[in-house]
Amino acid sequence: MIDVLRNPTYARLFSAQVIALLGTGLLTVALGLLAYDLAGDKAGAVLGTAFAIKMVAYVGLAPLAHAVSEKLPRKAVLISADLVRAAIALFLPFVDSVWQIYLLIFVLQAASATFTPAFQAIIPDILKNEKDYTKALSLSRLAYDLENLLSPALAGLLLVIMSYHWLFGGTVLGFIFSAALVSVARVPAAVQTERTKPFLERLTRGARIYLATPRLRGLLALNLAAAAAGAFVIVNTVVIVQAGYGATETAVAHALMAFGGGSMLAAMTLPRLLDLCSDRTLMVAAAFLLAAVTIGHGVYILIDGLAPWGAFLFAWAASGALYSGILTPAGRLLRNSAHSEDRPAVFAAQFALSHACWLLTYPTAGWVGEALGLPAAMLILGILALLGSAIALFVWPRGDAREILHEHADLPADHPHLREYRAEGKRHRHLFVIDDEHRVWPTQG
Repeated sequence: MIDVLRNPTYARLFSAQVIALLGTGLLTVALGLLAYDLAGDKAGAVLGTAFAIKMVAYVGLAPLAHAVSEKLPRKAVLISADLVRAAIALFLPFVDSVWQIYLLIFVLQAASATFTPAFQAIIPDILKNEKDYTKALSLSRLAYDLENLLSPALAGLLLVIMSYHWLFGGTVLGFIFSAALVSVARVPAAVQTERTKPFLERLTRGARIYLATPRLRGLLALNLAAAAAGAFVIVNTVVIVQAGYGATETAVAHALMAFGGGSMLAAMTLPRLLDLCSDRTLMVAAAFLLAAVTIGHGVYILIDGLAPWGAFLFAWAASGALYSGILTPAGRLLRNSAHSEDRPAVFAAQFALSHACWLLTYPTAGWVGEALGLPAAMLILGILALLGSAIALFVWPRGDAREILHEHADLPADHPHLREYRAEGKRHRHLFVIDDEHRVWPTQG
């Protein structure tokens, strides 16, 4: 899997991603502890609101940021976003009220809504071989798991010798080093179309392609399943560990490490699993199992109270592994569902639409957990994950062929597209994606 790091451009960008995510992981731990300091056992509601604000920034600004920055140099966009994030993180240690958390999180995540889709869309342009790209997706998943594994471990060590306020400094350094690595990478220029599309079309093109593609509609439903289970872990771990188990700040880091460790273990095995079964089979199975683990854990707590500490960590690790099984292959679906010039828009749409799911689940995890208790929140989110899994099974066709026989009743017989594929009449078969000549998905041959 690591042989893709022989590509020097990808190696630098991957290193930038790892360092930035380590900093972001420190931010997650520090933010949870800051919320607990400011709000006590209501920290879950504060974090739920803060993460909901984060999702508002992602959902509302990712397509807009792509449309505005589409013609700008990719490297400049990435570096600028990193530097803005570093500047905002610098202010977080000085927060002394909840509303300041909300404001700074919104601005920081607005910069992330610019950075992340642009970064993700670059990788397929660097690694054009599908096997290499699949390995890169697993490495990327591992990088995201560092936020849940190494960052809490590092935070646990640092908390022994310093206040959690200093963890925000690690976030600042992470974004600065990320910007430095991007600056020395050879970032390929974006593919430009022959004509500049109107702003409104650029703003909506990614979402139109995404929602018109059955496999991506299935991906959206699976994003809901992952977000439902993941939101409970991210929002309520600090509450369930400190208020429920009466454990220390270090134990919070250990619980997040368990979730991240399970996710990392799954990511390392996924390239081989995807050689044996389809993306649909793996992702849908992982979603149903994740829903079952979440519901089962909630029922156990409701009936018998908190599980033994070791069993709790095992449940978190299993949830992390299944969460990774849903999300890691997503990049393959996006890559295979758009032309290279449309990939940035589709990645931006995935970023916005997937985080719309989190916009629903984060407040549910925080507010329901406070109002009705943690078991009720876990059960509601588990049922939501089950609903997302069932929708994916229905809207993502079992026989998801990439080459589809179709026809163009609206095109003249001498149209360049028909000549390109030497169509007999107007029926022909080729790799099918939504574009200007193919605006709807064929439902019949």
